[in-house]
Parts: sequence; structure tokens; C-alpha cells
Amino acid sequence: MAVTALLLINGTASWAGKLEDGIAASKRGDYAIALGIFRSLAARGDAVAQNSLGVMYVKGQGVTKDYAEAVKWLRLAADQGLANAQFNLGVMYREGRGVAQDYSQAFRLYRLAAEQGDAEGQGALGSMYREGLGVTQNNAEALKWYQLAAAQGDAIAQSNLGLMYGNGRGIAQNYAEAVKWIRLAATQGLAAAQSDLGRMYANGQGVPHNYVEALKWIRLAAAQGLARAQSDLGLMYGKGQGVAKDYIRAQMWADLAAGSGDGMAVTIRDRLATVLTPQQIAQAQKMAQECQARNFKGCD
Repeated sequence: MAVTALLLINGTASWAGKLEDGIAASKRGDYAIALGIFRSLAARGDAVAQNSLGVMYVKGQGVTKDYAEAVKWLRLAADQGLANAQFNLGVMYREGRGVAQDYSQAFRLYRLAAEQGDAEGQGALGSMYREGLGVTQNNAEALKWYQLAAAQGDAIAQSNLGLMYGNGRGIAQNYAEAVKWIRLAATQGLAAAQSDLGRMYANGQGVPHNYVEALKWIRLAAAQGLARAQSDLGLMYGKGQGVAKDYIRAQMWADLAAGSGDGMAVTIRDRLATVLTPQQIAQAQKMAQECQARNFKGCD
């Protein structure tokens, strides 16, 4: 009996070691190695490996993207009660990837993950309540789940909680609280939060009016490719807010944002075209192409 127990302990330790090897390989980009380990363990029923394998199929890491295959593995892990797999499978249902879009199923899976304390699940559940997807719209419930996720440091939930305070949804409007939560998300690098924080500085909402600080945060978001931040940056260059007025650079940022479908950027671009020469417009377009080639880095 003691020998059997020892073998079970050693086998479990070996299994866990392989799983850790797979996770480490995935983190350093050795997807072929990670894939082999996850496939082996997933086939033996390991929920974490099944979830990890599903994520690899979603992202196309070491394999061709295959949402149906991803759903297969995520479902196996979710059925074992793994919170992160429940969240991931919920995302697939919300977005209609590999399955027919089904908000009710997404809501159910997010709730399962959220009730286990999964921060992403809590944040996602909050959004379902806020938007009324798969459930009756309820700002109070949205606020509750955002608060739980934000307290765990989830950047998206922090940003959304800040917006709830800023817009007075489910709670009294409070710009100071809005800034507090949006700043936490912005410092984690969330582009949308950086953009929102920049706008709050530009408008003096919850913070002293400060175009220089606004420009700082909007630049960070623009460098991540966020179209509305690029549009705002174009506007600030055009008006000389926090930076020397520069119509050519304003046109460059407006071109980039307009190319992503931002309506305000189209308006800014068209207005600038009336004060720029054809040569200046061509220069701005060339700058925009070069900026895009650099993935929006070092464009300012």
C-alpha cells in the first residue's frame, strides 16, 4: 500500500512538473514545446492543460487558429470547474467564436467563474449586467461585480468602474473616484483608460485642468493604436493644447485615426486640409505611413 501511495505521489509531482514546463515554454514563446506538453496532459484530463491548449488554438500559437477546436478543449476544462476556462469559454459564446453567439450562455459561464472569485469573470459579468446582455440590465449589479474585480487589480474592471463613477451609473456621479480607478487601469497600460484619463485632465474632471498631463496620457494610448486617442492627439496638435501648434502633425494623427474609422478624425482631417498646402498634406500622409510601419511607436 505504501509503495502504491509513493507511486501516486511521484506521478502527480511529475505531472505537475510537466505542466509547469509547458506554461514556462508558452511564456517564453516556445509554442511547439508548450503545445506538445499541453496536448499530452490535456488528453489525460488535466483541466489547466485543456484550458491552455484551448487558448493556443484561439491565438494560433504553434497551431493554425481553430475556434471550434479551442471551444472543444475549453469546454472540457470548464466542465471540470476551472474558473479561467469558464471565463474563456464565456468569451467564445459572447463573441460567437467556434460556437453560435449566445449571450445567455456567456452570462452563465461568466457567473460560474465570477462566483469562484475569478477577476476576469467578475469584470465580464459586470459588463453583461451593464449592457443587458443575457440578463436584464442592472447598473447596481454591474457596479458590484466591477468593484470585486477592480479590488483584485483587474485593469478593465478598474476602467469600467471609473466610467460608472464618471457617468453616475448605479452610483452618484463622482469624478474624483472616477479618476482614482481610471488612473489605476491607465498605469497598468490599458489604452482605453489612458485615453479617458487624458480626457479628464483636458476637461478638468476630478483633477485640475492640465493639457500637458492630458497630452502625456493620450500619447501613451495613441502609441498603442487606439484610434480615439490618435484623433484627440490630432486635435491637441491642431489647437496647440499642451504642445506647440503643428498642423502637419495634427493631420498625421488625424489620418491614422481616420484610417481606423474614427468619425471625429475624419472631420479634423478634412478641416485641416483647408489650411494645409498639397505638399504639407503629402508630408503628413508620408509621416502617417511611416508611423504605422513603426506600429505607432516614436511618432511624436
